[in-house]
Amino acid sequence: MDAPPALRGRTIALVGMMGVGKTSIGRRLAQTLGLPFRDADEEIERAAGCSVAEIFSDRGEAEFRAGERRVIARLLDEPPHVLATGGGAFMNDETRELIKAKAVSVWLKADVDVLVRRVGKRDTRPLLRGRKPREALSELMTVRDPIYALANIMVETGDGPHQAAVDAIVAALAARGGEHR
Repeated sequence: MDAPPALRGRTIALVGMMGVGKTSIGRRLAQTLGLPFRDADEEIERAAGCSVAEIFSDRGEAEFRAGERRVIARLLDEPPHVLATGGGAFMNDETRELIKAKAVSVWLKADVDVLVRRVGKRDTRPLLRGRKPREALSELMTVRDPIYALANIMVETGDGPHQAAVDAIVAALAARGGEHR
């Protein structure tokens, strides 16, 4: 798809729960729009020299969130791209305000059953370690969904193909006009 240049004028920040598809949808969206793709968690791991899980276990969530805020601020100063944020990034007031000022935010939303199927098989997610995935995800969604709802655009991802979510994002951006604010 040859996206109109107006859709490439601002960074597009994907927000939402772990397992919703921010990285895989983000890569496809970036390709569709002809923009670079950045993954905040990958950038954090590169900067820290260790995995997100190691940062959580060795330094704690507060230290991870501080590093995440710094990395996202740096990424938002780069030319327009598609940015996949971590599940908790948009919860931080400062990070959310930066995204609001420098990007268009897109909440990728899926129900808990979809998320459990996607993330419940592996014990690599720090906020799920030692917990029942459905219970942990439900608790996180209760707290996070009202904040995610502050995003500029909301797209249901469900169990459909990622390209359907990409198409919905492109349509929503186009409907908002060239500035997609």
